[in-house]
Parts: sequence; structure tokens; C-alpha cells
Amino acid sequence: MNKIRKGDQVVVLTGRDKGKRGTVSARIDADHVTVDGINLVKKHVRPNPMKGTTGGIVDKTMPIHQSNIAIYNPATGKADRVGIKLLEDGKKVRVFKSSGEEIKA
Repeated sequence: MNKIRKGDQVVVLTGRDKGKRGTVSARIDADHVTVDGINLVKKHVRPNPMKGTTGGIVDKTMPIHQSNIAIYNPATGKADRVGIKLLEDGKKVRVFKSSGEEIKA
């Protein structure tokens, strides 16, 4: 079970974007995710008339390692760790480590 999923609000813990908040837009692989507005780089793009794209310098979101982000807890307004709790019916749910509340996804 992934502790950080697509659509989660996260806070960046390290790097040049430290402290910024964003939404996870995609999981690249088991360890990397892309977050909207985080880890932006300038990419030089060639024009492609077959696809109808113009050339120039564009901002591109690059993947960030999941160890460098933490899920945002709206109750406390801070970053929090994620734990997994087993319910009575055998279902696994994600919970905040600090309060034990279930994460609404």
C-alpha cells in the first residue's frame, strides 16, 4: 500500500522548494512522484510543426523522491507521517501518526 497517493496534499521537506505545498499529480514509479508547482525546471524545447508545438523555454515539473515530501494534515496545519491501520473487517486504511485519524482521500 502506497502511503502517498495521487491527489494527496503534500509538503516539501528538503530542497529548494522546502516548505511549499502542492497536490500529487502522478506516481512515476515506486519511489518518485510529481507534485503540481514543485521541482519546476526550465526546459528548452524544439519546435515541432507536425504536432503543432512552438519552440522555446517551457517550465516542466520533474519527479521528486517520496522521502522528500510528507502528507499535509489539515487539522494541525503541518506535515505529518502516515501509518497503516487494520480495521475489524480486514481492510487497511491510512492514518495520521500524530492523531490516529483516518486520511480522507
